[in-house]
Amino acid sequence: MNTEKRTKKRAGKSLNLVLWFSFTLFALIVVVVYAVLQNVFMAEHVNEKNKERLRGAGRSIAEEIVKTPTSANVLKKIFDIAGDYGVTFYLLYDDGACVWPELWTESSYPEIALSLGEQLAEREEAVFTYNGQLSYGAAVSLDGRDCYLMLESSALMRETYFQGFFVMSIVTGLLSVVLAFAASGFVAMFITKPVTEVTEQAKELARGRYDLNFRGDYFCSEIRDLAAALEYARSEISKTDTVQKELIANVSHDFKTPLTMIKAYASMIREISGEDKRKRDAHAQVIIDECDRLTALVVDVLDLSRLRAGIYDDTDTVFNLSEVVYSIAGRFDELKQTEGYVVETQIEEDIYTYACRERIEQVLYNLIGNAVNYTGEDKRVRVRLFKKEGGARFEVIDSGKGIPKEEIDTVWDRYYRSAASHKRSVSGTGLGLSIVKGILLAQGCPFGIISETGKGSCFWAEFPDPERQGEKQDKEGERVES
Repeated sequence: MNTEKRTKKRAGKSLNLVLWFSFTLFALIVVVVYAVLQNVFMAEHVNEKNKERLRGAGRSIAEEIVKTPTSANVLKKIFDIAGDYGVTFYLLYDDGACVWPELWTESSYPEIALSLGEQLAEREEAVFTYNGQLSYGAAVSLDGRDCYLMLESSALMRETYFQGFFVMSIVTGLLSVVLAFAASGFVAMFITKPVTEVTEQAKELARGRYDLNFRGDYFCSEIRDLAAALEYARSEISKTDTVQKELIANVSHDFKTPLTMIKAYASMIREISGEDKRKRDAHAQVIIDECDRLTALVVDVLDLSRLRAGIYDDTDTVFNLSEVVYSIAGRFDELKQTEGYVVETQIEEDIYTYACRERIEQVLYNLIGNAVNYTGEDKRVRVRLFKKEGGARFEVIDSGKGIPKEEIDTVWDRYYRSAASHKRSVSGTGLGLSIVKGILLAQGCPFGIISETGKGSCFWAEFPDPERQGEKQDKEGERVES
């Protein structure tokens, strides 16, 4: 139960849901910010417009008063102008008395006149706030007497405007959220659909299906890159699976053949040659040889497995590489006596290197043995060792049929066999070159092949100078085609 809960917790939220929620929230935030800023700026804008309207109304009324300086004729014109501008007007004497007492009887006129006097002490007109209302004041002359003109903006109009704007903001916001909700759902589905497709294919790949195609015409480069990476992984896993199956088949065959021989010759000793010492010894030798072959195969498989797993505990030392190459090449002298093979050596003296001696000996033996197996009818193999900048270079050259260009990259694979026929003069397990590759990679030594069909092959490896002790180049050797 706890495991299920932990699994659900680790699963996280759906990308579709996250994108949908993020887009919707973003749209909501944008709408809210827009509404707030719009209200703030709109309030300022409305305030400025009110001031302009008050000034316009005030100046128009003042002009009419100047044109018609008698109170009897100006009243109707003032009402008309105030109505056009939507403002309320007061016309007061400086003592607070109303110009038309029959129209206004408020007792606060003296206070209004006092306030107007303060506002107009140093200027002819002023826009100010009085009792929460935006007001306009100006000094005029009527019937030869100084008066104050005061206009007030209609609060009802302003409130109605802001109310309407507030309602419009809410409607706009709700509509935007609904549209964002729908659009974000569509966009999220559009974005996550290819991810879901790739994920489902990846699950099928994990189940062992390698006939998939991850590549597609996806809308964004990131998903295309992901699909390309998965396609590459599928290809490599497919190759590994094929190699693994071939390895199992080949190893099974290589185990089966000597075991069959051992069983057959053991039966022959028991039933036929038990009393005949010559035949018994010959049959026993076959059993011993097949056991040696099985032992070599097991050792190579274990070596390859350890190299692949990176669990070798090699000890690097400084040693004389020239002596090691002489020694390894000398092991093939018997072939000169028995089968006519010639191993020529061109080895510079006193070349030292820093590496694991045991592993380098294994590399040299496998490379020379491979050259002997694949050399031409002249049965000639050349072994070279010479100094180069930064270390030494080892080469083993055969005169065989060479390696086709399309097979160069597979030479280092387990159980590689060239399509060209060859003699197997040196016993082997088919894992030699793969072990060579693993060792040289672990040692940080560059390596490669120079080969041309019909002209033989040159396998080479480079070893570091002792002065570079401990420097591992950690890179696969360069493979050269010429």
